[in-house]
Amino acid sequence: MRTRWPLVMVGAVVLIVVFGVVAMLTTPDSLEASRNSGRRSPLPTHSAGLTPSTSEPAPENSATSVPEVPDPLVTAAPSDPPVPASSAPAPPVSQEGPDVVAARYFAAWQAGDFAAMAGLVADPPADFADRHRRFSAELHIASLALTPGTPRLQGADAAEVPFQGTRQVTGLGRWDFASVLRLARRDGAWKVVWGPETLHPSLKDGGALRLKETKVARPAALTREGRSFPADSRAGDYFPGLSATTVRLAIEEVPSGKVLLATPDAASQATRTTISEPVQKAAARALDGVGRPAAIVALDAQSGQVRAVADTLGGKRAFNGLYPPGSSFKVVTAAALLRSGLAPDAQVACPGTYTIPNARSFHNDGGADRGTVTLTMAFAFSCNTTFVRQAYERLRDDRLRAEAADRFGFREKPGLSTCRIRPYTALDDLGADAIGQNSVQGSPLCMAEVAAAVASGTWRPAVMTGSPPAGSPAPVPLDPGIAAGLRTMMSAVVTQGTAARAGLPAGTFGKTGTAEVQGASPHAWFIGYRDSLAFAVFVQNGGSGGATAAPIAAKFLKAL
Repeated sequence: MRTRWPLVMVGAVVLIVVFGVVAMLTTPDSLEASRNSGRRSPLPTHSAGLTPSTSEPAPENSATSVPEVPDPLVTAAPSDPPVPASSAPAPPVSQEGPDVVAARYFAAWQAGDFAAMAGLVADPPADFADRHRRFSAELHIASLALTPGTPRLQGADAAEVPFQGTRQVTGLGRWDFASVLRLARRDGAWKVVWGPETLHPSLKDGGALRLKETKVARPAALTREGRSFPADSRAGDYFPGLSATTVRLAIEEVPSGKVLLATPDAASQATRTTISEPVQKAAARALDGVGRPAAIVALDAQSGQVRAVADTLGGKRAFNGLYPPGSSFKVVTAAALLRSGLAPDAQVACPGTYTIPNARSFHNDGGADRGTVTLTMAFAFSCNTTFVRQAYERLRDDRLRAEAADRFGFREKPGLSTCRIRPYTALDDLGADAIGQNSVQGSPLCMAEVAAAVASGTWRPAVMTGSPPAGSPAPVPLDPGIAAGLRTMMSAVVTQGTAARAGLPAGTFGKTGTAEVQGASPHAWFIGYRDSLAFAVFVQNGGSGGATAAPIAAKFLKAL
């Protein structure tokens, strides 16, 4: 029994030593180190919308992960020697994806935070902020709204975000544009790759934009074609505001001059008239260089719509002025004579002088005696003596006044034109009325209506609207035979008579007029038509109708 106790004591000592070694190898620090050595590194994350198709590994705390347990009996291998630290710590690498960077850039751009924008740009130019400010200032940009599209990867290190933009431009309104924000990975972080075309595509490759200001006409009325009246139209009294102007703004590309945005055409806000732009231009230019107050009025013979009014008389006297029409009124007198039964080819006398029985004498221009001629040639040569004698013999029962008032508008009436004739009280008055003197007075518009009646076969009041206003005089058809006879006589004036040397184009029908004015030079007239356009030319105190008014008419017609 004494011999067993030493053996027991030796075994106890051995167990104590073994457990002590194990305890030293399993201290808390060594266990933590063992656990850390078996833990996986965290995986990089990817932004929404740009995630690659490969799936990420499951995180450690998922149901499939199995933690490693260190073996307390295995000692750790010695670690590598420490790496010396650099003199400055490395900057942190942003883990933001391109879509997040783009969203931050767009938000800063809309807020006008150019410093924040520059911080998101790879190598921004030194004048980055100034470029944005100048762009907005020079183009009068009042506000900006941006709508990003869907981001798109362009490989592993590039991306782009298309976007729509709307700028509000002072004086011009909404300006839409589309561009692309480009991004690239720089030093592990996503950055905006900025270029001038990011502001607007037109700035690519050195392009530029400019705000151009141009002074333009802003008329209150347009021609029937929807265009502005011609320059110096001589129609301002009839259409106020033709010379009004405004400033047209336009954003243009440089150097191409392509207009990207412009103020609406001011003319589109104006009212269309019956005036024809080419006819008005021809009328206005025909009066260039005419030293006396004058007017040209032109009508569409079928509708009576005014196609041109060029007036230097002032006070709208081309419409409402009252002037003796002289021999141009012989169109009306000839109509009354034809109605009385006298034919265009009837033989009539054209002496140099004719005296109404027991009344005054009348003479032809220059005392010309043409003997016996047809009524057509007496009209063509404007024989005063013929028309005075025929009026005395055929129209003493007020037929002349009735013809003028009832069929050619020479009466008090609503409408644009003014003209009149009074009942005669003496034979002298009848003779003078027959050649467009005495009580006969009319405006250039009234005499244009006379010419239009012959051209169309129906007298109708002139209008400046699509249809005659309510209360307008009713149209008056002419007898077809009378209208045909008048056309024959008016053709002879141009081909053989007092207007034969005026240079009028073929197909013109007309009548000259030289109206005597007491104490002053005569008024010069020429009325007529060509195709469907009827007209009257009047030069106040201009002298002979054949020498003054007819050449102006020729200039007018040749310009059409």
